[in-house]
Amino acid sequence: MPELLRNPLAEIPYTKGFYVYILRCQDDSLYTGWTTHLRHRFHQHAIGKGARYTRGRRPLELYYFESHADKQAAMRREYQIKQLSRSEKLKLKYRSEDV
Repeated sequence: MPELLRNPLAEIPYTKGFYVYILRCQDDSLYTGWTTHLRHRFHQHAIGKGARYTRGRRPLELYYFESHADKQAAMRREYQIKQLSRSEKLKLKYRSEDV
């Protein structure tokens, strides 16, 4: 695992499920995606085997994630998040930390 990662894998859930996540890239851009195995997907992004968008923008930070009951719900939420402005996406983390 590259040392450049800002989030140790210990903070990422082991369990499989349906997750929507936001990564913060080295250039401070945000990438949103969904997966059934968050830990594995984050590792793929970290070693350059994830989405083409994130390959040249490492190191990565797992900025935000949420779990969903099924694939369709996760995909709908991913779409909703992608429609948000950058400032609205950044507010998601603060809201989750305040809970």
